[in-house]
Amino acid sequence: MTLDQFRPHMQGITRPVVTLTRKLGITPNELSAASFFVSVLAGIAFYAGDIVVGVTMVALNAIFDALDGALARDMGVAGPRGDFLDHVIDRYADIFIITGIFAGGAAPWPIGVFALTGVLMSSYLGTQAQAVGVGRYYGGILGRADRLVLIIMASILTIAIPGEIYGLNYLGWILVIFGILGHYTAIQRFAHVWQNIEGR
Repeated sequence: MTLDQFRPHMQGITRPVVTLTRKLGITPNELSAASFFVSVLAGIAFYAGDIVVGVTMVALNAIFDALDGALARDMGVAGPRGDFLDHVIDRYADIFIITGIFAGGAAPWPIGVFALTGVLMSSYLGTQAQAVGVGRYYGGILGRADRLVLIIMASILTIAIPGEIYGLNYLGWILVIFGILGHYTAIQRFAHVWQNIEGR
């Protein structure tokens, strides 16, 4: 089970913010653009070694990512175009943030690539399920919300308790976890789709 599955239950928390955002005249696409912008800043900050700015931008990315869809539904404008844009931005956000972390020295590049491919493949299989007629599937052990929370926690620990464990700081170990659990999640999603797909 992942935190992504709790999104429908977050409406009570996000509704006041959505209402305020709507009154300010902000559109869902503008929130999506803001989500992309802060993810770029997060990657740059992690690369530059500024973890405080990096984790702040990751937190903002999580907030904007949660609000854009909620605002679109509240305004009655949710549709395939916004959904498509949201997924494209999420994948670029993953790339910028994870690349910034390992390019900034938190982990060697093979670990970074291992983490990035695990994240991208698990996300790809979640949406590819819909393309083959099974329906979008977000099951598995590690979703995007989980990753963002883990990055935030690891960043806070890295700031509060600097140091390394077997050559990696907390952010470096988070990338190892992303690699292992990301690929495991991809396998889980593949198995689900394979069992439920019609035809051969």
